[in-house]
Amino acid sequence: MSVALHINYILTDALKPVEIQVVDQSHLHAGHAGARPEGETHFQVIIVSSLFAGKSLIERHRMVNDLLFDLLRDRVHALSLKAYAPGEPR
Repeated sequence: MSVALHINYILTDALKPVEIQVVDQSHLHAGHAGARPEGETHFQVIIVSSLFAGKSLIERHRMVNDLLFDLLRDRVHALSLKAYAPGEPR
């Protein structure tokens, strides 16, 4: 399973989002520190979940980072995260 699909699976299973986008941005960072030749190191995640309602930005990021802990430790060098509750402006 690709890293992007693994991220999508983990977050979808735990957070039941109404919207999720996982974008591999590794090609934008080729040659940078942390970038591997095979890619799949830099990702942007945009996620909308009712579980984020009433949570601060830091709490939302912690929720996602906790779920992705193993991937962040072993495979993912950088994660850009935009986490919203339904109905929030973007």
